[in-house]
Amino acid sequence: MNAKESVEKLLEDLECQLLVPRARKSELVFELLAEEFVEFGSSGRQFTKAQIVAALQAEAPVQITASELKVQLLSSQVALVTYRAQRHSDPPVHSLRSSIWLQREGQWQMVFHQGTLTVSQT
Repeated sequence: MNAKESVEKLLEDLECQLLVPRARKSELVFELLAEEFVEFGSSGRQFTKAQIVAALQAEAPVQITASELKVQLLSSQVALVTYRAQRHSDPPVHSLRSSIWLQREGQWQMVFHQGTLTVSQT
């Protein structure tokens, strides 16, 4: 695996870890979200890091799976990650997701995330 493939795999793994219920309530979220993190939620609302961390702490556990994950390196220290997410609830919720990751001092952190609701893929 070359360096580009290693970074792509790492970012795929980090993005997917943020979908795991146990991880969503852990210190990992605080570490992976940059201080200046901003999310444009599927609700149309904008959220800060503090708001997302608090919301995830209060969230009921739910299974979310990612498909069609793509990592595009915009530079050696900036990457765009896009994917489809499915929240396994009743009814299921489908969304398109995008995240911008920035590497600082050897650590990747998410600086931006957006979720857009879609119609079911079935």
